[in-house]
Amino acid sequence: MLRLIWTISVHLRTFMRRYTPTNTALDALRSRHGLKWGIPAMLIAIPYLSGASILTSLIDGGAPRWLYAVTLVLIWDALKFIIMGPVSLVMLLRVRATESRQRRALRRPVGPLVRL
Repeated sequence: MLRLIWTISVHLRTFMRRYTPTNTALDALRSRHGLKWGIPAMLIAIPYLSGASILTSLIDGGAPRWLYAVTLVLIWDALKFIIMGPVSLVMLLRVRATESRQRRALRRPVGPLVRL
């Protein structure tokens, strides 16, 4: 039973990582060229939170209760983008520091020149 649950969760995670738009966008933001877009990508959370607000209003007005699940997914996706902004900034600073160290190491002479 535990093995079946584990297998299902692994396949579900793989499906979600590949085909959901927020996860593919966040994967692109985690790349070296996408790190600079982390802070502006935080604005993507606004439509998700607006959708969650609209759904909550609809549920309060008599819509089916299962829409709370959709609302929860929208809020979760918004939080992922909000958190990714500062995280990408820290990652970008670390990458740039590493690249700077590597450039300095390449400019530095290796050792004394030896003539044969």
